Amino acid sequence: MSKQSLKLPPMSAVRVFEAAARHQSFTRAAEELGMTQAAVSYQIRMLEDRVGAPLFTRHARHVSLTARGSQLAPAVTEAFELLRNAFDGIDEAVQTTLSITTVTTVAANWLVPRLGRFQQLHPGIVVQIDINQQIIDFAKHDFDVGIRSGTGVWPGLEAHLLFPNQFTPVCSPELLQQADLRTPADLLKLPLIAPSDPWWMDWFNSAGVPQADLSNRPDFSLGAQQFEGMAAMAGQGVAMVNPFFFRGDLAAGRLVKPFDLVVTADRSYWIVYPKARRRAAKIQAFRDWLISEVAGDAEGSQPPQAQAASA
Repeated sequence: MSKQSLKLPPMSAVRVFEAAARHQSFTRAAEELGMTQAAVSYQIRMLEDRVGAPLFTRHARHVSLTARGSQLAPAVTEAFELLRNAFDGIDEAVQTTLSITTVTTVAANWLVPRLGRFQQLHPGIVVQIDINQQIIDFAKHDFDVGIRSGTGVWPGLEAHLLFPNQFTPVCSPELLQQADLRTPADLLKLPLIAPSDPWWMDWFNSAGVPQADLSNRPDFSLGAQQFEGMAAMAGQGVAMVNPFFFRGDLAAGRLVKPFDLVVTADRSYWIVYPKARRRAAKIQAFRDWLISEVAGDAEGSQPPQAQAASA
């Protein structure tokens, strides 16, 4: 039988499957859809008969997807999300909320200081930011977009490159004046902030100091580049940071780079959002604005002669 002659299963059964897969519960799916649990079980059995394999494993108090169910669920969820967005877009509220998830340093050192420009361009969009050091699963949490570090490949998500993840040591000018730094190895004479951070060994290896031993140092770690950069400004040691997030502090002299070596990691920063929501006007507006902000930063960081040549 050709693929063209295959018929889709009843939409009612597919709708029940999507809800049960999302909740991992027949009971909660029944509550959401206004059905009895018996009706949900019947629709699932009918769909399993159609597929020819179990889609759920039944447990005492919940259900879990089988391998075949896990294969089917993401496509079904995306299809229903597209349908929901299509209907929502017909009568979308004038004032829309855009929920963003990102990490502390991105929010505090880069995004928040410039959000006013986005609000001026789009006064009808209310922005909410969630700070989370973990990578959020968009299938389980209701966020519109995220700004995260990685390779740019996340199942079910659209990803657009923003800027590379780079790192270099920084410290206060007072600490630098007190130290006699002639070679990168001389940094080992100073207190290092978050020495267990793998970026330290990557930087020392790139600087020609592969024998650097950081194992016996106290792990003075503050959990975010923003705080580690602040500690470095206070003269508490040398921090390993992405200079992109501390451009203002470097330009003002609150932080200095002891050496010019900046190493580029194999992970970059990306804006991501569910593929099913890629046509949402608020997401498109924020994505385009964010990419234009990054482009403006890149242009502003060029030397004057480079900017003149590109004009």
